[in-house]
Amino acid sequence: MAATSSPSDDGTARRHERLRLLLAAEALITGREMTLASGRTSTLYFNVKKPLFDPECAALIADEMLERLRGETFDCVGGMALGAVPIVAAVCARSFPNRPIRGFFVRKEVKEHGTQNVIEGYFEAGARVVLLEDVTTTGAATLRAAEAVRAAGGHVDRAITIIDRLEGARGNLAAHGIDLAALFTRDDFAEAAGA
Repeated sequence: MAATSSPSDDGTARRHERLRLLLAAEALITGREMTLASGRTSTLYFNVKKPLFDPECAALIADEMLERLRGETFDCVGGMALGAVPIVAAVCARSFPNRPIRGFFVRKEVKEHGTQNVIEGYFEAGARVVLLEDVTTTGAATLRAAEAVRAAGGHVDRAITIIDRLEGARGNLAAHGIDLAALFTRDDFAEAAGA
């Protein structure tokens, strides 16, 4: 899987640019220092949670991810709660009926009631998994999800993120045998951020 994919036709290019503009308008926060999930701070913050609950944006994200998954061999998609949950759900929904894809999510902590599963959804030992993520900085959340999948007998060697902040995730994941592809990088939003 290539690190990034460039749109292959005019319709795909228009979809990609429309998604970039929506994310710049709805997810990009600038002008104040914010703490990232990695613990680092930045004045360039991406809050992709809100646009993931917008029907157009969620559909565009899912379609872009499905484009990256086309031709790949895997059994299911998944990711770490909370960021990956709406992405996985959107990808699964948009995959039907062409190539139905099932998904799952990895809990941050085991529940003390119910099934007490760390992994919830459609996952079985031996599954070949592609992990999905909203924003990557160091790749720590993706690595936590990969560790849980591998501990449960799954195989992970690929991940796709909506936005790679270009702060080490690709190298950190590669060191653990995971190739990271990104729909966008931080640099794709430099103009919108006023950089």
